[in-house]
Parts: sequence; structure tokens; C-alpha cells
Amino acid sequence: MTLHFDEAGHGPALVLLHGAGPGVSGWSNFGGNVPALAAHFRTIVVDQPGFGASPGVDFAGDYFTHAADEVVALLDHLGIERAHLLGNSLGGGTAARMALDHPGRVDRLALMGPGGLTSRLVIPEPTVGHLRLYAFFADPTRERLAEFMRGMVHDPSLVTDAMIDERFEQSQRPGVAESFARFRASFTDPANAERVELWRHADRIEHESLVLWGREDAVNPYDGALLAVARMPNVRLHLMSRCGHWAQVERARELERVVTGFLLDTDAAGVPA
Repeated sequence: MTLHFDEAGHGPALVLLHGAGPGVSGWSNFGGNVPALAAHFRTIVVDQPGFGASPGVDFAGDYFTHAADEVVALLDHLGIERAHLLGNSLGGGTAARMALDHPGRVDRLALMGPGGLTSRLVIPEPTVGHLRLYAFFADPTRERLAEFMRGMVHDPSLVTDAMIDERFEQSQRPGVAESFARFRASFTDPANAERVELWRHADRIEHESLVLWGREDAVNPYDGALLAVARMPNVRLHLMSRCGHWAQVERARELERVVTGFLLDTDAAGVPA
């Protein structure tokens, strides 16, 4: 088990899995949500392999499978048999892969603009958000990172200079660019297509699932959710207007309320469903 993690709170286990932006970590993605979630759950904030303080080791096959296996190893290390999973973007794909490969280790799924489960119906690939991400790693300047980060939200004023400075500093650490290159290659390798195109297997994700999407998501536009949601047996969709890819930032209180109610199986008023 090689993952870095932070932990807070008590109750049912909830693993938070971040997205794939430059300089990201579990805490930079979800730190603002931890107090609300830790009031109800044993909240475990993970740095996925090659991000944050987790080492970027080489791996065989696709990243989703590698990361899901590492999360299972972390649960073993912590003595946790089953956990809820809340995944944003890349983390949503890791969560879905874990549900497919290790179904007995997953309780409920909350997926925010999840990678891998999207199949473009209208908007072509690569999306604007992905193009900005690739542009940064081709020319890793603070200005390109700022453009990428401000595109994560509908209201760019939510992305402060301090946030950009922190993420830029983290993105310049030794080995980060190499880890991203290996990570990206795993998604573009045709040999991995069947594993990373998770929408193909959506009908096998039988866990109770909540899919959350920002209507203005420029990375994984919500039209990509429709095929997977149509095929998942036990799913509900929560679409948020005036919200981009970072719902955990832009609609933090709404997300915390909806996710908590879903995971605890209560309605919005806290009444058992």
C-alpha cells in the first residue's frame, strides 16, 4: 500500500477520490468539504497514485485498474471491509472501476462528472477542458494553469490567486510531468480501451449510485452521462445549473447535502427514506 491519505470523522467509511488536474491532491480537491462530510462519515481523503504525496510508480495496464487496486490495498491496511466512494472526474472513473472489479468492497457510489463513464453524444473529444490540460503539460506555465483552473468552474472568480499559486508549485515537483505522461499514455493505448471505456460496462454497476454533474462542465460535459445513466440499474442523476466541473467548490453546500442524504439513505430533510 503506497497511497498517502488524510482521515477525519467517525461513522461509515467514505473514500474521497480526486480528479486529474495539475498539482492536484485529495486535500486540494476536497479539503473544503471534509468538515461537513466528517460530521457523518469516517472520511478518508486519498492522493491517487502519482498525485499529491503518493508516489508515481510505473504500472502495467490502465490507470483506473491500477488506482482501484491501490484503494483496495488501502482499505485492507485500514481494516475496512466496505466503503462508500465519492469520486470527482478521474476519481469517479477509479470508483467505477473499483465497483466493477471489487464489488464487495464498495457500498454506495457518488460520482461527480466521472471519467470513463462518458460517451460523447454531441460535444466531440477532446473537450475544451482536456485541451487546456494538455496545453499546460506541453508548456507548464502559471498562465496556462490559471486558464485551466478557471475553466473548471462556471464562475471563474472562485479560483483565487492563492489556489493557482499552490497548485502551480505542486505541479512543478520532480516527477510530476513524468507521472502524468505515463498516466495519459494508459488512456490512449488501444490495448486498454476496453478497460478505460467504463460506459461499456455501466449495466454491471449494480450498486446504488448517485451521478452529479455541472451543466456547464467543460471537461466532461453532461451529455456524456446520458448513455451510462440509462444503462446503470440503480442510479439517480443530479444536474446543477451554473456549475462547472468542480461542483465540490462551486456548489459545495448543495453537494454535501445531497451526497450525505444519499449515502445515509435519507431525504433532504434527514428523514429516513
